[in-house]
Formats: sequence, C-alpha cells, structure tokens
Amino acid sequence: MTANGARIEDYAFLSDTQTGALVSREACVDWLCFPRFDSGACFAALLGKRENGCWRFFPREKIEKSRRRYRGNTLILETELETASGTVRFIDFMPPRGQNPDFIRIVEGLDGEVALQMELIIRFDYGQIVPWVRKRHGGLEAIAGPDGLILRTPIKTHGKDLTTVAEFTIKKGDRVPFVLTWFESHQEPPKPVAADHALRDTEQFWMRWSEQCQPKTLWDDAVKRSLVVLKGLTYAPTGGLVAALTTSLPEEIGGVRNWDYRYCWLRDATFTLIAFMNAGYKEEATQWREWLLRAIAGSPSQMQIMYGVQGERRLPEFEVPWLGGYENSKPVRIGNAASLQFQIDVYGEVLAAMYRAQVAGIQNGESDWALQEGLTKFLESTWQKPDHGIWEVRGKPRDFTHSKMMAWLAFDQAIKLAEACNCGVGEDLDRWRKVRDQVHGEVCQRGYNSAKNAFTQYYGGETLDASLLIMPLIGFLPANDRRVIGTIEAIQRELIQDGFVLRYRPERKNVDGLPGVEGIFLPCSFWLADCLHIIGRKKEARELFERLLDLRNDLGLLSEEYDPGAKRLLGNFPQAFSHVSLVNSALLLSDQHPVIGG
Repeated sequence: MTANGARIEDYAFLSDTQTGALVSREACVDWLCFPRFDSGACFAALLGKRENGCWRFFPREKIEKSRRRYRGNTLILETELETASGTVRFIDFMPPRGQNPDFIRIVEGLDGEVALQMELIIRFDYGQIVPWVRKRHGGLEAIAGPDGLILRTPIKTHGKDLTTVAEFTIKKGDRVPFVLTWFESHQEPPKPVAADHALRDTEQFWMRWSEQCQPKTLWDDAVKRSLVVLKGLTYAPTGGLVAALTTSLPEEIGGVRNWDYRYCWLRDATFTLIAFMNAGYKEEATQWREWLLRAIAGSPSQMQIMYGVQGERRLPEFEVPWLGGYENSKPVRIGNAASLQFQIDVYGEVLAAMYRAQVAGIQNGESDWALQEGLTKFLESTWQKPDHGIWEVRGKPRDFTHSKMMAWLAFDQAIKLAEACNCGVGEDLDRWRKVRDQVHGEVCQRGYNSAKNAFTQYYGGETLDASLLIMPLIGFLPANDRRVIGTIEAIQRELIQDGFVLRYRPERKNVDGLPGVEGIFLPCSFWLADCLHIIGRKKEARELFERLLDLRNDLGLLSEEYDPGAKRLLGNFPQAFSHVSLVNSALLLSDQHPVIGG
C-alpha cells in the first residue's frame, strides 16, 4: 500500500491520450507524469511518500462512505465522499488536448455541507525537485527546470511547509473548479481553461469513441471498458500503445521484480491489432501499425523489442534511490534495459501483425513490403540463436521453445503476406517455405518432452511455460493434436495456482536470473481460457474467463498479475496486455475472433 494506504486495485485511471494519472478511492492523485506517459512524474507518492508529490482533498470530518464510478464509457471519474455533515463529489478528468495537458477537478456539493482541506505537493523529476512557487498569470505557478505547472481556482490558497494548502466549505449546489495545467517553464502559461466546457468536450470525445464499438459478446460492458483503457494508453500523436501507465509496481510485494512499462512493446502488436480491428476500430489499428513500421524502420539487425512512444530507441535503465518503492518494493527503475535484448518472438509478432492488417484491408505499400522482406531474410540467419525469450529473462540466453515457435510464425506469415499482396520473389518464397518446415520440425523434435507429453520451456528442459498456450492460437499445430492437448493439460497440472496460470516457476532452474517469485500472470490465464474453448471444453473456458473478470477492480481495471493468496493485484497498472487479452478472449469465446495465424 502507498503512503495513504491504497492498494493497486484502489486506483482509478485517467488519460488525455498522451499521459495519464492514478487517483485513489479518497480522491488523491498519487501518480502523474507531464507531459508524456514516460516523462518525469510530478506526483510520485505511489512509489514513495506523500512528500514525493500528490494532490489530495479531504474532509475535516471522518469519511463514512465513499463511492466512485466512471461516467458512462468515458475516463471521467466521479468520486463521492460522505461525512456526517454532508456529501461531496469530485469530478476528475484530463481533456484530450494539444500541447498543454490539464488535470481538472470539479468539487461539487451534493448534500449538506462539507468542510474540506486541500494539499498540493508538487515534486518534479519523480518526486525529487521542490519547485519555485509564486502567484502569477491568474494562478499559482510552480517552476523547476524545464517544467511548469499552474493551478487556477477561485479558492484562496497559501503555502505551508513546502505545500500548497487551502481550506473551504462546499454546500449543496456549490461547484468549484481546480485546473492544473503543465507548460514549458520558459514559455508563458496557456490561457485559462473553462472547466465545465472542458468537461462537456471530454465526455463527448469518449462517448463518440466508445459508440464505435461493434462486437456483440456476452461481456460487452467489460469489452468496452477495456477498449477505453487501451485508447487511454495510446499516445495519440503517434498511435503507439504503452504497456502500462506506471513504472516499478512490483510483481512480488517487497521484491525486486519492478520494471518500467511506459513504453511500446512490439510483442503487443498482433494481439492489439486483432482487438482493435475486431471491435470496429480500424483507425486505431492503422495508427498502431503505422507506428510499428516507423519504429522498426532501418536495418533489420537493429530492430528492438520495445521503443518509446515516438519510436525512441534509447531507453537506458537506472534506479531512483530517493523513492522507497511501492510497499518498500525496491528498486524503483526508470527506463528498461530489456530494450537491448535479442528476442526472436517479436519477428513473429510483427509479421503476423502485418498479415492481419493486410487481411483487414489495411494495405501494404512497396516500402512496407521491403521492410518485411528484410526482416524475414534477417531471421533466416538468426532464428537458430538462443535468446532471452518472451519474458525478458535476465539470466543466460536459451533456446526457448516459444521463441522458435514464433520464428515459425514469422516465416508462415511472411509467406502468406507475399501471396496475399502478390509481392515477393518466387525464390524467396520457396526458401522461406523450406525454412518454415525446418523450424517446425526442430520445435516438434527438440521442444517436445515425450515423458511429460508436453512442449517445455526450452529445448531439452523439463519445466513448463505458459507462453506455449499460444501454440494452437497461431496455428502451429491443430487444437486437437495430442501434443497440444498434452501441453495444455500439463500446464493445468504444474502452472495453476488457485485456478489461475503462472507464466513459469521462477524458483526452478533459476531461468530468469532473479530472486523471488511473482503472482499469476493474467494474459496467460486468458490464453488458457482461449485454448480450452478451441479444444471443445467451452464450459470450463467460460468459467475461467468469468473468474478472470471478477479480478478487475470496481472500475473494470486490471494490472499485469494477481496474488490469489492476498487477493490483490500486482504489477504495473493498468496493463494493456491484460486488457487486450480480455477483449480477444471475449471475442474468441463468442466465436468472433480468428486464430492469429489464420
């Protein structure tokens, strides 16, 4: 829990489609990066103490009840706090914008009257830098280095112990705005924003967007909420989708498995395209594909597994010693050294994404095909090398079965793509078909353990890996193949914890090079539901899927992992991969989602 006692699932997610914030049940903003998802946080209490930056309002009296909800299919948060004297509502939102981001709070009196106090603690650069604060331009300005914030409100504020504070009373019918705007410190702050006009425009933006949702599933409310989250995690100027809003939320409370997820992973490409396209969001799918092509443009040998939101390649990892970590989970990391790893599976993801886009009518141009042809030719000489695998292990490279399987997918999709768009040299296609068959044969021979009747985590190993649940979903082997069914059943025997799926057993063989353990991995649990559905165990699939839905918080949000013992979410939040998996599973279980390699 954070300094204010909040668990990960206690937070709400807000976004303006360029950055975002986390707000607790008590209406405290504990995480906010301006102006981009991957910028330095000005509120970092999530990973430290209150003194590392937060913005909170609290009644003088004890809070007797609290309620919250999103307004329809939007990212407008309404939090109601009830005291003995009255009830107050906080309407929090971030208007989709151009250059200057805003965080807007409207405090509304619903019943009686409530005496409130406000504390605004601004600490730039991840909770470290105390700004210079002064009253100018019709508001309260906070300046340090390149960053500036201005708070505009009719409520009188004053400074106390390096904190901006206010005291005021809200009566029934009162409506008081607080507008916090970021600007470059060497520029003048932008003109004031009319809070109610911004609220109307923000609601219209999200309602228009969510109305485009097309799928007809048994779980459309959950699907729509997940799609809104994915839109909120998309960096609008480029179409890049960040993996999560946060950095360093732990996979084990008190542990060291804490990573920065505010970047765009190629691994998410295919699953995200399928989710957007099958839900009726061709524009978002197209923008994501275009981001993908721009990011990987250049030499195939230099393709990375992840990039910044504008396609940046340098994502150096360093630790922030002044932040104590979420529930003392250290270290807090900024950047991600896994960006330098060699991972074969991303070639399969990229080429599958390109093929699925082509099938959906998002046409490839000549330069696009040239890039894809270059990637495939590069993979011809590299697919046999060991790599760090889908889980970005920090141990030694291995011949991970999933990586080799995804190399097969890369060649398979390149062949189908060339045939679909009638582009490609016959000699290349003949050679790629031979390599595809070679990869397939090797995986079946070296990745399969006959004693376990299952494919294993790496060649010659005995341990299992839930990434192999992808096998029937990409068409590597048919769903009714005895080896596929054997692998699914083995994973159910060895990787299930309290009915959900672990990625692997990190305590065995020390494959990932890190101490400690982790929670159950939510995307893998959705993959198991998919597999159970396609092998005909549809009742089990639906039951597992609905248990996974029950893990969402009260606002429909999921993180990366879940601790079934403590019954709490773990890992960075909200997690795009979890929400993508939810959408795709709902579609597949409703027979509206093709297998990836189909």
